[in-house]
Formats: sequence, structure tokens, C-alpha cells
Amino acid sequence: MSLFNNKKVVVIGDRDGIPGPAIEECLKGTGCEVVFSSTECFV
Repeated sequence: MSLFNNKKVVVIGDRDGIPGPAIEECLKGTGCEVVFSSTECFV
């Protein structure tokens, strides 16, 4: 059982760090549903 089972997740990545799609890829197979994924620039 995963911490993310049956959870909805919002992914906000960083342009200079880890982008949203990379985090989303890591969450595959955890049982969660990614409802929003974005890569932002925090300056």
C-alpha cells in the first residue's frame, strides 16, 4: 500500500530544478491521480 493510493496530486516543478513531468513520471505506479502538472519559474 502506497501513501498516494487513491489520492489526487498537484505537481508543481521548478524550471531550474526538477520539472513537473519528471515528478509526474516518478509518481506513476503509486496509485495516485495527477490532476495538474506544471513547470514554473520561481525568480
